[in-house]
Amino acid sequence: MDVKAYLSQWAARYRDDLCNDILPFWLRHGLDHEHGGIYTCLDRDGSLMDPTKSVWFQGRFAFIAALAYNEIEQRPEWLEAARSTLRFIERHCFDTDGRMYFEVMADGTPLRKRRYVFSECFAIIAMAEYARATGDGEYARKALELFKRVLGFLTTPGVLEPKYLATCPMQGHSITMILINTASRVRNVIADPVLDEQIDRSIGLIRTCFMHPEFEALLETVGPHGEFIDTCAGRTINPGHCIETAWFLMDEARHRADDALLDTALTIFRWSWRWGWDELYGGIINFRDCRGLPPQDYSQDMKFWWPQTETVIATLYAYRATGDERFIGLHRQVSEWAYARFPDARHGEWYGYLHRDGTVAQPAKGNLFKGPFHVPRMMIYGHKLCREILASMP
Repeated sequence: MDVKAYLSQWAARYRDDLCNDILPFWLRHGLDHEHGGIYTCLDRDGSLMDPTKSVWFQGRFAFIAALAYNEIEQRPEWLEAARSTLRFIERHCFDTDGRMYFEVMADGTPLRKRRYVFSECFAIIAMAEYARATGDGEYARKALELFKRVLGFLTTPGVLEPKYLATCPMQGHSITMILINTASRVRNVIADPVLDEQIDRSIGLIRTCFMHPEFEALLETVGPHGEFIDTCAGRTINPGHCIETAWFLMDEARHRADDALLDTALTIFRWSWRWGWDELYGGIINFRDCRGLPPQDYSQDMKFWWPQTETVIATLYAYRATGDERFIGLHRQVSEWAYARFPDARHGEWYGYLHRDGTVAQPAKGNLFKGPFHVPRMMIYGHKLCREILASMP
């Protein structure tokens, strides 16, 4: 394979798709010019199905708009979209206790809170990326303050309702992994020891608790000290989350010039590819059971959009770190499968939900969980990584 030509082709395609398909779709159909913020519950053609606003997607979209401005092109409409959405977040998405809602009405009237702090994490990275775009130190300070507040929520008993009762104490992989990326984005714009300290803690937990070599798997749920819990929940592998964790760690390993951390990241990626890639139909599957038993989740054999995008990013990170062309082969494998099935040639953007065989399960372009985040993030990171790799090649 001519790797230079291959990466040049993908760098151009990522930029073109982002600038001429994905972001125009959401700016045209999703952006709320009356109240601010973004709608994500859109049908296949972009028509609004539900005016309920996902709060974590307010942060996700503001982050993407600012990231595109920083990494792709300084288009004023992208920066304005980030600013408008951040203003909506600050005006309407925080409760009086400092926590954020999960859903609000179009005008920001609160609808629902959940026990998670993911809305906060996405608001944090949005504030940090906007600070990077504008040089606004106030938003950098806001991002850091909210990050510290999140750590307080997570460590103060009684603030967050536990997922399980004390009869079966558990800890989850998702919050552990997202804090790595959240802290690293804040670290780009403001320094504070708490950021690296949290990344260190998360890395330690991943290595000592969530990685289980006996299954060659990173598990989603374990006991307080990493104990294997032999239940459906305890046996669950989420390949998409694991692969996302792998590239978060690859990014951190490069920042630290840490070969041991890179080895951890590559190990997780290799394990997770083997669990995730569907040898029968192709694509990254939703859930596996580490004992090979039937997974409990009803969507266990579906192909969602986001595990494919995380895998695209991870393969490029792995190739940049190692120069091993096997990772280019995996990039080609997942990209060809995803690009043949997810993009909607008629109305634009990507479908989100496929059956195991790759046929469309439902055609909507967004809901409370799918919107302008994973697909544009893949394109921004994909373009950036391809260009960086090409620049380093003789």
